[in-house]
Amino acid sequence: MRSSLEVYDPARGRTRVLWETDDLIEAPNWHPDGWLLVNRDGRLLRVPLDGGEVAVIDSGIAQACNNDHGFSPDGAWIYASSHMDKLSTLYRIPVAGGAAEQIVRDVPSYWHGVSPDGAEIAYCARRGGRYEICVQQDVEVQLTGVHGDEGHNDGPDYSADGEWIWFNSDRSGQAQIWRMRRDGSDVQRMVTSDTVDWFPHPSPDGRHVLYLAYPGGTLYHPRDLNVTLRIMPQGGGEGMPVLTLFGGQGSINVPCWAPDGRSFAFVRYAPSVD
Repeated sequence: MRSSLEVYDPARGRTRVLWETDDLIEAPNWHPDGWLLVNRDGRLLRVPLDGGEVAVIDSGIAQACNNDHGFSPDGAWIYASSHMDKLSTLYRIPVAGGAAEQIVRDVPSYWHGVSPDGAEIAYCARRGGRYEICVQQDVEVQLTGVHGDEGHNDGPDYSADGEWIWFNSDRSGQAQIWRMRRDGSDVQRMVTSDTVDWFPHPSPDGRHVLYLAYPGGTLYHPRDLNVTLRIMPQGGGEGMPVLTLFGGQGSINVPCWAPDGRSFAFVRYAPSVD
């Protein structure tokens, strides 16, 4: 078994295994109708919560999907990042499958979040030689790095009220959790820790933020390490460990909370065998 797709209930401290596979799967998203989206070998998969058959979703020309994907708030669309000419390109695909429409002109771009009203997407993009946070409604707006070098910025996701974009940045020396207003103002550091922290995901009920903590000194966000999933209050406060696992890249790259905010999905890995 290489990958284990699981659901965790923080209130009960219980984990439920949904699917175990010898393949590498990544980055679960939770559809409003109650199924999970993951990627495998460049394709997008629909995984039922009841243990039913896993199905490949037709993604048109997006045949090299990476682990940056998710749903529109109404569940009608999939946002997916797929490599085209070796550069990550951002597409929109009907949730039932079909033609992939490129929606961000510049590359590379990696989708990470959508505002609760569905009007805006947030993504990590290499612009001006650095990775920055950008948003787009009709046009792209770069939010970080506009006043000079602010380090590597990644993993943007919206708060439940739509007022904040949470993200990780190494501007303080190593990756930590930050937030800013949707226009890029009022930037606040939300976590100060000895760990290297990535991929913050505010819960839909407005209560918590889930994030991934690597051991101190870890570079970037690799796979196959002992990591900890931590939860902190959305208003700020200490992050508490809820689950330790062998994982990292692919475990919770993108929004993974259930619509009611009571549980979240993640992927646990076993060491690869060469």
